[in-house]
Amino acid sequence: MKLLIQRVNKASVSVDGTQISSIGKGLCVMVGIHRDDTQGDAEYLQRKLTNIRLFENEENGKKWDKSVLDMKLEVLLVSQFTLYQELKGNKPDFRKSMGADKSKSFYDSFVSSVKEAIGEDKVKEGQFGAHMIVDITNDGPVTIEISSKNNREKS
Repeated sequence: MKLLIQRVNKASVSVDGTQISSIGKGLCVMVGIHRDDTQGDAEYLQRKLTNIRLFENEENGKKWDKSVLDMKLEVLLVSQFTLYQELKGNKPDFRKSMGADKSKSFYDSFVSSVKEAIGEDKVKEGQFGAHMIVDITNDGPVTIEISSKNNREKS
């Protein structure tokens, strides 16, 4: 499993010209699911996502000191199977991504765990499987990629 995390001042998702989700300051997260991912991968990345310190402590000015959980900020989760691509010549191949038959329930479970960790009202979503327009106002910019593969290699 892979997360592409972007610190944002605001972000929104539109489908068919209609905005379906938006957040203010927080994190916009692209979520990629590998065909071999397990619930352990999702649990590991949920903990990392909700606790990663990407925000400044406004009380003491210390950078990289606060998480979305600490600051009660919002998270916009967007499923993105293209995070697991390989180039075959000049054409992307997505066979490493989990198939749609399994990935929807896996993604929904991940979303539920993030909501449980930081509060249901703090988590917004894109539309799984849809063609989405994601509008992001980056803060920094700060973009971090985290993979559960890194956790497996340490085990």
